[in-house]
Amino acid sequence: MKRVSFVALCAMVMTVVLFSGEIRTAEAVICNPTELRLCMPALTSPVDPMPICCSKLDEQQSCLCGYMKNPALKPYIDSPNAKRVASYCKISWPQC
Repeated sequence: MKRVSFVALCAMVMTVVLFSGEIRTAEAVICNPTELRLCMPALTSPVDPMPICCSKLDEQQSCLCGYMKNPALKPYIDSPNAKRVASYCKISWPQC
């Protein structure tokens, strides 16, 4: 039986792992408040948010605390309507 070098064995294992599809990397969220512009009607009036708003809010959920630190965004993000929209979209509100 042929002897396989340690480096060759490691390379084969890494190739199998990389191409097996079993390891998934988390996509980094890019915090971009303009992504939530689709939520403006629901944030500024008592209308229900559109499904795309809920989708974008879910994507940007980890950014909400940062948005609340921005004086220009805080009135929209830290408002009763924002919490209503999050509840409607089944998004848990962050504890900042």
